[in-house]
Amino acid sequence: MGAAGAMERELLEAFEAARKAADAVGEAAAAAGAGEGESPEAARCVDALRRLRGARVTTAALVSTQIGRRIRYLTKHPHSSIKATASDLLGHWKKVVIEEDKKNGALQNGKSSSTVVKVEKVEPMKVEKASPRATVNNNNMDTRVVNHKGGKVEKFSNAELRTQSIKVEKVQKVVHKVSSVEKPSPVQGGPPRLTSVVKCGDASRDRIRAILGDAFSRVSEETRKDDREEVRNIIEEVKACDPFRIAVMVECALFQKLGNFNGPNKQRYRSLMFNLKDDHNTDFRRRVLLGQVQPERIADLTPTEMASDTRKLENKKIEEKALFECERGGAPKATTDQFKCGRCGQRKTTYYQLQTRSADEPMTTFVTCVNCNNHWKFC
Repeated sequence: MGAAGAMERELLEAFEAARKAADAVGEAAAAAGAGEGESPEAARCVDALRRLRGARVTTAALVSTQIGRRIRYLTKHPHSSIKATASDLLGHWKKVVIEEDKKNGALQNGKSSSTVVKVEKVEPMKVEKASPRATVNNNNMDTRVVNHKGGKVEKFSNAELRTQSIKVEKVQKVVHKVSSVEKPSPVQGGPPRLTSVVKCGDASRDRIRAILGDAFSRVSEETRKDDREEVRNIIEEVKACDPFRIAVMVECALFQKLGNFNGPNKQRYRSLMFNLKDDHNTDFRRRVLLGQVQPERIADLTPTEMASDTRKLENKKIEEKALFECERGGAPKATTDQFKCGRCGQRKTTYYQLQTRSADEPMTTFVTCVNCNNHWKFC
């Protein structure tokens, strides 16, 4: 777990160095108004990208940091060296992911087990029993069975009875070893499912990841118990998501935009954490888990955007009611063609009059053009 956190930190630090240097190159080129040229900032950016190229990475680290998506814009950088190095880096990471997927698939295909199937081939046991008409005579401990069969009387002594009347066929047991190869489980397109959040070593960041992991882990049960049928119908889609991986991705995105939790954006962090773990805001958690809200956008969301579906509906009703009250309480408007718009020249206008000055002064007329929404007033 510690090695994974160190790998993520190394990737993010190198990416930040490359991004800042690339931005500095772009700003310098824009200010100079000239083409590209060798500069210390460009050299630093290329060096940071080469460090990323030489770093050991795994699919899990690439997915949790989303560094591939963030570095993609450098492939369109105006500086040719930065552009070529970034493109080569993305190509290298794609090969790493493909090779890791192939390795995992080979391990799955190599698993086989021999199933031993025991097939007991039992031939029926033949026992010649005396018919109900048979009689047993105990004379000097010599038991004789008299069997009346088809008009023929057969007599057997104890020894004969053991050796002749009871014929037990040998039970043959045939053991077949059937070697069956397990069907390989289908290789999933994404990384393996996490069982806990990946820690990075920073106490405040790890606490945020734990809170997010606990919040996203509750989404499956909340979806199953939701009163709305359309929400319950997506339970399988919710179960297919990895809550701990999403928690790590969200925390990394917040850290990139807002910095440390104890920094100047602490209140913003608290607001986001409150909405993500609020028991009455399950809709927001579910949208983030399903990817309907990208982690990069969470830091910029307004309270209205983070509200639950129920709260959004209530807010809409309040706005409609306020708008209705505002329009009902406004001054009455009349339509006329007496006034000509100075902007578009049309005569389709509405107007109303208010007493804005003293009572002995004439009323002020407010005119609005229906065609271009131009406003003017006169006395």
